[in-house]
Amino acid sequence: MEEMYSTREIAKFLNINEKMVYPLISEKGLPASKVTGKWLFPINLVRQWVEAGTENFPQTAKLPPYHGLVLIAGSNDLLLDKIFLTFNIKHEKHMALFGMAGSLGGLKALKQNLCHIASSHLIGDNDAYNFPFLKDELNQIPAVVNFCLREQGLIVQKGNPKTILAVKDLGRPDIRIVNRQLGTGTRKLFDHLLKAAEMEGEDIEGYESTLSKHMDVGLEILNQRADAGPGIRPVANILRLDFIPACWEKFDLLINKDRFFDQGIQLFLSLLKGKVIQETAEAYGGYDLSMTGKMIYPASAPEKD
Repeated sequence: MEEMYSTREIAKFLNINEKMVYPLISEKGLPASKVTGKWLFPINLVRQWVEAGTENFPQTAKLPPYHGLVLIAGSNDLLLDKIFLTFNIKHEKHMALFGMAGSLGGLKALKQNLCHIASSHLIGDNDAYNFPFLKDELNQIPAVVNFCLREQGLIVQKGNPKTILAVKDLGRPDIRIVNRQLGTGTRKLFDHLLKAAEMEGEDIEGYESTLSKHMDVGLEILNQRADAGPGIRPVANILRLDFIPACWEKFDLLINKDRFFDQGIQLFLSLLKGKVIQETAEAYGGYDLSMTGKMIYPASAPEKD
């Protein structure tokens, strides 16, 4: 449990008179809980409250004016890799570079102005994707464009020799898995599924064995070093492995609004409606492009300066 401060301690922390604490609770939303008639203040939430109210928030880094380089960080995806390749071949005076940091790492990079676009598929407690994390991880909510819907589940060996039918089967002593790294959307979804099945990671052989990419998980299973692992259907299809579906997830592109109309960003987004992405998605399987290119937030594109 996070540390709780008394009224006197929180007043000292905020460098204000103790009598000023109560108006801040009622009028300014200072985080507080009343226990046995006394106010207690969760200090972590108070720190977030102070930060949220900060004006002229300093930026730890600043991207230079657009000069031909599109920087994207976050979650990796086979279809996204194809769009990178297409962009770099089609636009000789521009280049797109990807920093594989996992969904959460992508949000942090966007917050620090280390990239133009973050790719993310983080699932929240209410099964909503990405939005539950934006307020916590970013100073302001960015523009959100859907890249695709993907089918997530468990990749298993061809023929499914261990007869794995659901997440709950992974706790059997004869099964070893390979996992994804912390901070990735797939790892968060996997932990979400384990929680729903009332399972703990420590009960599963191989839970702490982690890899950074979807294809790496598939290759580990193909080479019979693991029986199963969380991943996406396209990997199973390409490697001719079996797949146990769990859900369809939203994979989004998050773009700082002040860079949305940079030439390279618009050129990159234009590929989301092209033939390459459609033909590749059909060839790989496991993708749904019904929302691809749709502006999720705001409802229409940000206004151009």
